[in-house]
Amino acid sequence: MEQVKVQLFLLIILALGITAPMSEGCSCVHLHFQDHFCYSPIVFRAKVIGQKIASLNYHLHGEKMIEYKIKLIKMFKGFDQVDTIQYIYTSVQESLCGVTLDAKNKVQYLLSGHLSHEGKVLVELCDITERWDNLLLAQKKNLKYRYQKGCECKISTCSKPRCRAMSANECAWYPYSRQTLQGVCMKRTNGTCNWYMDKSDSHTQHNVGQNSMALH
Repeated sequence: MEQVKVQLFLLIILALGITAPMSEGCSCVHLHFQDHFCYSPIVFRAKVIGQKIASLNYHLHGEKMIEYKIKLIKMFKGFDQVDTIQYIYTSVQESLCGVTLDAKNKVQYLLSGHLSHEGKVLVELCDITERWDNLLLAQKKNLKYRYQKGCECKISTCSKPRCRAMSANECAWYPYSRQTLQGVCMKRTNGTCNWYMDKSDSHTQHNVGQNSMALH
């Protein structure tokens, strides 16, 4: 009888273990801002001007979606996929990677996303959903062409400051370094990847580590 109770208890624990990840919500890998740009099919700046629960035709895998109406300001990436964007879609549930945007105050955002099979732009929690006013000046400048140019390089995450890159085609990044967060990992004329900083931005006039170089 005791053995049956133990087995029943283990079954309950296993059942809870299986369902727990589903209830814990959406988890995202911590990436450098440049990687977010490079991995995203679509990156754009937009003002959110309205929202509603999407009609049945817009449901994804049976889940309700929020339809955000936007005013597109500038496309940074994805010109080959969409000519213009009027609406973006996200899950109503944060546990399914849904995002909450401020439509009431018509806030401007930098957003990234991807196209659904129906050709609709989906934005999720692991995408870029930064208020435009919260972006650093260096990040706004890098969106114009430097992030795209740096996509041929790899950014490796370090567990300690002032670490070195392991190969010529990568840059080492310590996530808690504000300076490298503002920088761009780009190829130099000799073919090696290195951190570039814009010296015109007062926030970036600091040493960023062993493999850094100023960009004028």
